[in-house]
Amino acid sequence: MHPSKDIIFSKGKELEGKKIALCVTGSVGCLRSIDICRELMRYGADVYVVMTESAVKLISPDIFEWATGNPVVTELTGKIEHIALAGSHKERCDLILVAPATGNTISKIAAGIDDTPVLSVVTSALGSDIPVMIVPAMHESMYRNLFIKENLEKIKSSNIELIAPKIEEGKAKIACVDEVVETVISKLYIKDAKDLNFLITAGPTIEYIDDIRFITNKSSGKMGVQIAKEVLRRGGNLNLVHGPLDITPPLNDNIIPIETSEEMHNKVTQILKNKKIDIFIGAAAVSDWTINKRYSGKIPSSEELKLNLILSPKIIEKVKKLSPNTYLVIFKAEYDLTEEELFKKSFDRLKAVNGNLVVANDVSKKDTGFRSDINDVVIIDRKGNMKYKGKEKKSYIGKKLIDIILKENF
Repeated sequence: MHPSKDIIFSKGKELEGKKIALCVTGSVGCLRSIDICRELMRYGADVYVVMTESAVKLISPDIFEWATGNPVVTELTGKIEHIALAGSHKERCDLILVAPATGNTISKIAAGIDDTPVLSVVTSALGSDIPVMIVPAMHESMYRNLFIKENLEKIKSSNIELIAPKIEEGKAKIACVDEVVETVISKLYIKDAKDLNFLITAGPTIEYIDDIRFITNKSSGKMGVQIAKEVLRRGGNLNLVHGPLDITPPLNDNIIPIETSEEMHNKVTQILKNKKIDIFIGAAAVSDWTINKRYSGKIPSSEELKLNLILSPKIIEKVKKLSPNTYLVIFKAEYDLTEEELFKKSFDRLKAVNGNLVVANDVSKKDTGFRSDINDVVIIDRKGNMKYKGKEKKSYIGKKLIDIILKENF
């Protein structure tokens, strides 16, 4: 096995069995294309690189062969490489990704011109109904050019997906690697949550002592964000209410940052009252207590301070009261319990809030739970059946949770 393929599945299996042609054109953004290759592979993709002559002048094909473990196409030969990658046959690629795409390549695609290996692959893909994504990269003045803008609109109207560049320093820079890869994953993912409305809470809340100090907990928000990503990948309509996160939330119109438990309570209540929510997933670690009296300004550090803590509102206790038909998933974090104790306490809590599923974990375990990328959980339904038990990456647990919800109920 080629040593570069050692990284396959190191971040997940979302692209397992998927074959992607990465088409590279002559923008300096092609330096990012190496990272895109590697990141796609980390999710299981088999990547094949196609380069224009201009791209070859900027970066060696040998680097891409090293990065992917596959031969690189820099010219078309009797092997008809464009048909091998993007023809109408079973071995073809599942997606064509042009990253970066120069203004020249964009305009030629819009005009149906085919005079580089990259354009030949795109032309064949469009005729074979293979999804095509384009990631523009050029100077900002070129990106603002009227004819380039018209060609981009023409491309979008033909169902080619565009991943917008970052506008900074006078340039339309290639989109960040994570955004490109997440968009690819979402495009190729099964859309079995389409038309379902989700409300997810994530992260900790903070409770202010004065205007600069607060109490909180160790939650990073990673679990909730991974669930939110899974929902978007599967075509669900996402509402995400989150406290301060250690991870970037997905790009979506309905991402709502809050700070305190009161703010989270009020926002969740508002959404449940005003929207039809099919599934509520309470992954946030909402503070159990809040400060009875918040001080203004900054309390002098020379003074002894005593805090009076009062119970915060319990959001999950209100979900079924506000929206009886919503499928309710709760999270239960406990500390240093036996498996039997964890099961009992979690199941009792599930029954108390009239929930449908509980995801329970013991946060005293090393290298799992809060701030970790791994969680060790048990998922229990309202009948007391264990639906899943395992120690896995939070991305996998998010996938498994949505699988369980959709398989049995929607």
